[in-house]
Amino acid sequence: MPGIGDSERKTQNRVVRFFQKKLHYTYLGNLHDRENSNIMSDLLRAWLLKRGCSGKLADNAIDALTKASANLQQGLYHANKEVYSLLKYGAKVKETADQSPKTVYFIDFEDVLANDFYIAEEVTVIGNNTKRPDLVIYVNGIALAVIELKKSSVSVSNGIRQNLTNQKANFIEKFFTTMQFCMAGNDSEGLRYGTLLTPEKHYLEWKQDGFTQFQEERDEVDILIEEVCKSIPNKLDMQIYAMFHKKRFLDLIHNFVIFDKGIKKVCRYNQYYAIKRAQHRLMDKQRGGIVWHTQGSGKSLTMVWFSKWILANDSNARVLIVTDREELDDQIEKLYKGVDEDIKRTKSGKDLLERLNSYEDRLICSLVHKFG
Repeated sequence: MPGIGDSERKTQNRVVRFFQKKLHYTYLGNLHDRENSNIMSDLLRAWLLKRGCSGKLADNAIDALTKASANLQQGLYHANKEVYSLLKYGAKVKETADQSPKTVYFIDFEDVLANDFYIAEEVTVIGNNTKRPDLVIYVNGIALAVIELKKSSVSVSNGIRQNLTNQKANFIEKFFTTMQFCMAGNDSEGLRYGTLLTPEKHYLEWKQDGFTQFQEERDEVDILIEEVCKSIPNKLDMQIYAMFHKKRFLDLIHNFVIFDKGIKKVCRYNQYYAIKRAQHRLMDKQRGGIVWHTQGSGKSLTMVWFSKWILANDSNARVLIVTDREELDDQIEKLYKGVDEDIKRTKSGKDLLERLNSYEDRLICSLVHKFG
């Protein structure tokens, strides 16, 4: 294969087989000899029709998604943010001009196995400079992740830098408007992951949950993934399984991605496990608890992701964030507003009581001394 050494070819062959055999993704083939897009309209249309969409409604929804993915007037970040909103909340489109709009969803985040998962390799993308990502993961025909693979003797950093180069305007940035994860890996270092425009130093490594004594506070999917990962001897394959298990992959996209004041961010493994445990305790056990953080471990975003999940999954829920210093209260307000969440900051003890009693505000922050 052009541009691939024997050792890299062997790694790529094995990983592709792993996606097919172990993760049950459908193989789209080696796409080096054709021009490719981040939205395979034929696959997406077939999926929408299978879901009961009319042909016209499906075409209009795909058109809305395609236009959003191609609109780079405000830059790659804004285009990606608009596409993410459509993927998460659906597109409101009309079948005909005189009909009311309907919401068309491109991914079923509730019934994960109702989606079609694909892997393609050597995906040729023509831009100002033609590039060819090693592996691209598609869901219902929409490219959601890209993986650059290296042989063991070549640092994963080389693959990360490839991803960053490909996202530049003079290369294939348009291909990344739908992308949720950008990854690089080899057999010696394993997998590193980031998201759109993530700097090299902020790429992350997924690690397994070491707190096996809390088995009763884990959901079945996480327990299954942890058990399977124990039987996979290769570090790269193990981390791929941990992140691309179908239910976890869509969970990560739906609940653990955030756009924070011009920077797109995804969760660290410790944030994911903390939030999943908290979700389980709250929804299944109706219990509270403590999430213990060290400095720099990402407690602010852990709080944001967890509170967003609470508000989205319980229409009666309200979230009150209490801190003990004015500057922290100010930081909390700015943090939530930075991720487009409507948070109300209380001005006094009286204001706090009025807001708590009105039931209009679902997200509130306050200082502890305002409780009197």
